[in-house]
Amino acid sequence: MKYLKIAFTAAALLCAEASFAQQKTISAKVDALISKMTLDEKVGQLNQLNGDWEATGPVTKDVGNKLDDVKKGKVGSVLNIMGTNHTRAFQEAAMQSRLKIPLLFGQDVIHGYSITFPIPLAEAASWDMAAMERSARIAATEAAAAGIHWTFAPMVDIARDPRWGRVMEGAGEDTYLGSMIAKARVKGFQGKGLGNIDAVMACVKHFAAYGAAIGGRDYNSVDMSRRTLWETYLPPFKAALDAGAATFMNSFNDLNGTPATGSSYLQRDILKGKWGFKGFVVSDWNSVGEMIPHGFVKDNYEAAEVAIKAGNDMDMESRAYIGNLAKVVKDGRINIAVVNEAVRRILTKKFEMGLFDDPYKFINPAREKAAMNRPENIEAARDMGRKSIVLLKNEKNILPLSKSIKSIALIGPLSKEKWYLKGAWSTDVDPNDNVVTIYDGIQKQAPGAKIYYAEGCKIKDSVATDFKDAVDAANKADVVVMAVGEDIFMTGEARSKANIHIPGVQEELIKAVVTTGKPVVVLLMAGRPMVFNWTADHAPAIVYTWWLGSQMGNSVADVLFGNYNPAGKLPITFPRSEGQIPIYYNSLNTGRPAQGDNDTFYRSSYIDLPNTPQYAFGYGLSYTTFSYSNISISKTNIKKTESLTVSFDLQNTGKIAGEETAQLYIRDMVAQPLRPVKELKDFKKVMLAPGETKRITFTINKEKLQFYNDNLQLITQPGEFKLMIGAASNNIKLEKTFQLTN
Repeated sequence: MKYLKIAFTAAALLCAEASFAQQKTISAKVDALISKMTLDEKVGQLNQLNGDWEATGPVTKDVGNKLDDVKKGKVGSVLNIMGTNHTRAFQEAAMQSRLKIPLLFGQDVIHGYSITFPIPLAEAASWDMAAMERSARIAATEAAAAGIHWTFAPMVDIARDPRWGRVMEGAGEDTYLGSMIAKARVKGFQGKGLGNIDAVMACVKHFAAYGAAIGGRDYNSVDMSRRTLWETYLPPFKAALDAGAATFMNSFNDLNGTPATGSSYLQRDILKGKWGFKGFVVSDWNSVGEMIPHGFVKDNYEAAEVAIKAGNDMDMESRAYIGNLAKVVKDGRINIAVVNEAVRRILTKKFEMGLFDDPYKFINPAREKAAMNRPENIEAARDMGRKSIVLLKNEKNILPLSKSIKSIALIGPLSKEKWYLKGAWSTDVDPNDNVVTIYDGIQKQAPGAKIYYAEGCKIKDSVATDFKDAVDAANKADVVVMAVGEDIFMTGEARSKANIHIPGVQEELIKAVVTTGKPVVVLLMAGRPMVFNWTADHAPAIVYTWWLGSQMGNSVADVLFGNYNPAGKLPITFPRSEGQIPIYYNSLNTGRPAQGDNDTFYRSSYIDLPNTPQYAFGYGLSYTTFSYSNISISKTNIKKTESLTVSFDLQNTGKIAGEETAQLYIRDMVAQPLRPVKELKDFKKVMLAPGETKRITFTINKEKLQFYNDNLQLITQPGEFKLMIGAASNNIKLEKTFQLTN
């Protein structure tokens, strides 16, 4: 009996210990692991290596054997390793390290994985948060099934300069719209929470103000007031953080003279301090080492010291940390506690992802195969594509086309293109996947039509011809569809352009075809706003299709033939000329504002060009029409602690069902400091049947009226405010004023 009691007591103690172990918090587990780690192993966790894909920068050649480095605990994360076969090989190597700390696998899953969705700027044109969340959700599901833990998205940089190549990767020019989209994409990527096998960690980038690069030149300096930083560029980052974003990435640019990677103000004071961010910060590709050519530090030793002090936790591909950080600590330049903090943040995410419980939980070949290219997800990509299309012009209601049309001329260098339709930053999991071309999409929806095809010219042709084949095709057909624009290498990282006109002689091709007198529909494909003044003035119908991904041909055909009524609205201003850039709707007024396009002298205007854009922020047409009427407000005077509602009737006055995105803008009429001429503060996307009317209501509260003063304090000021409701920033239908009082 005595021995039975002893055995029972021992078993009870073991159970109690097991229970206690299970109840230990992640924080305690992280602390326990850190206590076992050598300095070199800690530095290894802060080191991220590229796999085998030259995607975002020059690959360092003297890397040695990467798998050996993983086995020695010198690597915490690997990027650009796709597919369960590859990720398993690296994770097995990590399991041979002394402490068996699993790797994180990162990948630029920007707008889809196996299924390619529209580029982010195109998706932003949908103004549809649910659709964008679904797009990111599907991308995350496919990527996670392929063994990926972490996507370097969403990019939430506000961009007001379409010369900047990475404008395609964000949500456009507006802070409010950009903030809503940032939330939706984070929620889509991270799903129901980290650790679920269909969720990936989001990485919000680029912190901060990368989109304001001077001259629209990638990697260039940014110079702005801190009030502009806080008011315009930081809110989408805060929105993403509030949505639970797991990680942040800093940016290549310097901000007011300090490289973002070495900025304590951005990373410690704001992100980890004022905002209380608990995740970790990763550098952009080699941005730690690039502080040397910036002239901010003299070598990688100093770069490692400056970056870790500033709050950069993980070093992507510069090797500055792995080669120097241990020595920096041993030399007394930083306290080991600084390194421990960075390691703690990274290990915490690995625990939250469940990788310590099962390093291979995301590596299941059968699940990978089952997750890819599911029919319902392909249909979602098609739907996202058509939601992203913006109808810019439709004279004489050329569109939609009849499916019984007898002949169509399909002209242009992008008519039969496949790869370009995916746009920059597609993962190319399967380069030979079934991308639907414009030709195929049209042929499927009008099977009885004779299609006369002519390439017309190449995208980059610099010498115009008589375009005889294209003109002959147009003359034979009942209607002409032209597919023109950029190629895939003209937008994206490191692809800034001084000239953003339609490339080559394509606009000359459009002129030649329009001159035939045939009805012409121009499809413009690009990753940025382009300049196309002649086309805007003379082409009867213009559809901006951006790059829509795998299902582009079907999405475009759905709109052309009326299966879907276009409802996209521009998330960014389209200039008339590069000389207007930067141009955006929410500018400040001047002491000498222009009163009209012909009022030029002694006004803030050009003498050779109107101030107005070619197409304004928020603009987009439909195959039906809408009316706005009967505006009312609940109060004409409110205190700053109160709110009011503004209501109006929105009616479909056309003959087919359609969606309208009603937009609410506000102007603070007198303020110190100055306020913009209008600011988007809310919007609602509403589906209406023909003749249907809905009463739409917006709520105005303190959050919609406050702004930063010069001391970076959020304030409201009493006075008059104008409410503007309309179909675009330059198409205001209804107005009301109210007073904010003390």
